[in-house]
Amino acid sequence: MSVEDAGGAAPYTLGEMAHIKGNKAGSSRYDPSQPDIERDSYENLILLCPNHHTLIDKAENEFEFTVDLLHEMKAEHERYISNRLSQEKFENVEQLKNRLSIYLSENRQAWEQYGPLSDNAQRNPNNDQVYALWISARLSTIIPNNREIAKVLQENRTLFSKLEQRVVSKFITHVESYEKWVNDEIPYQAVLRFPSDFDELIFGN
Repeated sequence: MSVEDAGGAAPYTLGEMAHIKGNKAGSSRYDPSQPDIERDSYENLILLCPNHHTLIDKAENEFEFTVDLLHEMKAEHERYISNRLSQEKFENVEQLKNRLSIYLSENRQAWEQYGPLSDNAQRNPNNDQVYALWISARLSTIIPNNREIAKVLQENRTLFSKLEQRVVSKFITHVESYEKWVNDEIPYQAVLRFPSDFDELIFGN
């Protein structure tokens, strides 16, 4: 899927969201016992290229692409992302900030490209395809990056000063509440907004 299909918005290719367990009766791997609230949850979604999305949803391939296999495919990708920063220790806070700035910049780009206040969203209000791209960006970029940033912060917190620890804690709480909202565990009003002072801490603005 790309935004080329969305009313003249700038083209930018992303994966397509697929349901691990089908979201409606008759779809591949549909589980009638699954609660409705879980059908569009993070745990039941996987990002695929368009070709593989079509392939796994064909009825004749249901026994090849099982629920367990798709969960393993997703877990393998998450392990790959996790290894980018796994147990990484830094000698000083500037090295840490330089690394975290990469992931924060990726998240900012996703927000500016597809977020509710982006030019794409403003030019294409109520466009389902543009909204789907924003959901896809959240799942493929923002949440994985947030997890890794929080993990590295926890492993390197001693590099920050006593006063900076409050800002770090605020960002970690933002990450946890944001993901809970995406998983429909809490309402949007309960999400701690992205703390601008964390951005200032990392980029020195």
